[in-house]
Amino acid sequence: MRIRSAAPAALAAAALAGSLLAASPASAAAHQGGLHLGYIQYDSPGSDRGSNGSLNAEWVNIHNNSRSAIQLKGYKLKDKTGYTYTFGSYKIGAGKTVKVRTGKGTNAAGVRYWGRSWYVWNNTGDKARLIKPNGTQLDSCSWSRVGSGGVSCH
Repeated sequence: MRIRSAAPAALAAAALAGSLLAASPASAAAHQGGLHLGYIQYDSPGSDRGSNGSLNAEWVNIHNNSRSAIQLKGYKLKDKTGYTYTFGSYKIGAGKTVKVRTGKGTNAAGVRYWGRSWYVWNNTGDKARLIKPNGTQLDSCSWSRVGSGGVSCH
């Protein structure tokens, strides 16, 4: 969760500070005990010509911040358009990260391949969403312009 403030008055800033203090433990707890989107490389280096190497240079890291392993079977990673990657049976260890690459490859520990033949993430703006098997959104991360080609989500 990102919290931004543009409150110009000192009174509004003080009120906001009080509400942020109240919200901090809940926000911190949400990211200390579960999965979250870590970093998204939405623009693979070089020209977007659709080679498998270029597709695999576009990826999303999902981090397990909890103290125990989590089974990801049925979890979904979606973009704004609705392109969806659904995890098969895969257990992410406590404190570990799994990288979901756009192109084709052989799944291994710490990496999964979407198997697409074209890019998922829009360079000029998109939104990644991590969805639980029951359909509830667990986390999201968005960007609105071309920048460094990647975005740190938390």
